[in-house]
Amino acid sequence: MSDYSKMLEASRHAVIEAAEVCRHVQRTSESVRSVLKDDSSPVTVADYAAQAVIAHLLEDALGAVHLVAEEDADDLRSRLEAGSPALPEAVLNAVRLAWPDATMDAMLDAIDRGNAEPKRDDLHNFWTLDPVDGTKGFLRGQQYAISLAWIEHDSPVIGALGCPNLSLNQSDDPGLVDPRGSLYLSIRGDGVWETHCDRDADSWTSDGHTMTRLHHEPIEGISICASVEKDHSSASDTDRVLELLEQRGISSREPVRLDSQAKYAVVARGQADGYLRLPARRAYVEKIWDHAAGALIAGESGAQVTDIHGYPLEFSHGVRLEMNKGIICAPPQVHGYFVDAVKQLGLGRS
Repeated sequence: MSDYSKMLEASRHAVIEAAEVCRHVQRTSESVRSVLKDDSSPVTVADYAAQAVIAHLLEDALGAVHLVAEEDADDLRSRLEAGSPALPEAVLNAVRLAWPDATMDAMLDAIDRGNAEPKRDDLHNFWTLDPVDGTKGFLRGQQYAISLAWIEHDSPVIGALGCPNLSLNQSDDPGLVDPRGSLYLSIRGDGVWETHCDRDADSWTSDGHTMTRLHHEPIEGISICASVEKDHSSASDTDRVLELLEQRGISSREPVRLDSQAKYAVVARGQADGYLRLPARRAYVEKIWDHAAGALIAGESGAQVTDIHGYPLEFSHGVRLEMNKGIICAPPQVHGYFVDAVKQLGLGRS
């Protein structure tokens, strides 16, 4: 087994275990809220627990790892010191579903392994993780994603994108909640493997299959992925892009609405023709963990993934995509339509 294959298998296992933890928290959200009794939420428990489980399992499989992730354990430690253990204990109970002998100290240390900073630490090769991407989707009991990627220099090389509620069956509505979910795995240059995101999937080689994106026919009209949460992207600018394309004879269909990087998977497998993330605020810069795994998966499916001006995404500038503005993900022909429309409308320019 090559090093990349070993790393992909470790990431597959880690994401599946984190998905089991997140499903449990999502199913028991009301009882979790009753235990916390403060401003914390079940997604907070799932975020911390998924990060701890993935950090622990990666290190267990691969040795010491550099992980750039969204969470740290500062708040949990402060609560323990203040004599308010409800949230840390809820996180530990969730973690033990996948890491049975975890202690409080070991869990907190695992969460803090996500504190690597590529710019400060001069890291060129590292893992990046969003333990629960799509907070509102998670809280509604709908779509969310667990996004893990291995970065080398300026781009993702390995990606594991877990969509715990997204059906593998492409004839199903992407908004449908499926108990087994779907998992997308990729090594750059090797295409995409698609499999179930649960413990019944033995391995990515035996249970998965290579995914081929459905071919887009422009005569059908363009369907885009849109967030359920409309503040994540500029809806008015997206409407302007689609209106301009309509004037050019390129019609649009009803958008596919779902949260999180699951949108990348939906474009990758052909259930939508584009994902546009047009900046809702001029100064906003995307985080690397919000796009690394999804961008690799979609790119390996044959889609193009760039910023809104057509520039490649650069993951070598710390925790943010400092050199990029927004995201366009689409099959090549459709991608060109979107980039041209953004340019003509003057979007994303200071």
